[in-house]
Amino acid sequence: MPPDVKAGSPEDWLRHAKADLALAAVPLPEEGLYSTLCFHAQQAAEKSIKAVLVFRRVEFPKVHSLTRLIDLLPGDIIRTSVLHESARLAVYATAFRYPGERDEPDISGSKYQEALRLAAAVVQWASAIIGNAIAP
Repeated sequence: MPPDVKAGSPEDWLRHAKADLALAAVPLPEEGLYSTLCFHAQQAAEKSIKAVLVFRRVEFPKVHSLTRLIDLLPGDIIRTSVLHESARLAVYATAFRYPGERDEPDISGSKYQEALRLAAAVVQWASAIIGNAIAP
């Protein structure tokens, strides 16, 4: 961890979000599943929102519901349309994580691309909020 980043800090949460986004963006391995990559996309969005909550000193429950986390954001935080759209990613944290929990086939490439787009936008949104506030 960089020396200026403390564990549990907004920057640390954002660092973890960016790591999940990087994993979500890797090419699908030969025996890989898009659901695994979408899980990391969801985690990137979730950790990004939590980074902003930590930054603003808002306590949050241990949940994967992006809607609940978005609802906890202070009123002066801009909620973009893509932030609201990202709430759809929550299903990748639960329903697609383990075999047999969902009766539909694996996620398509187009759904994966959409998940990656949403996650990247949420990471960018959080980075702007945290980065703009701590920049000199």
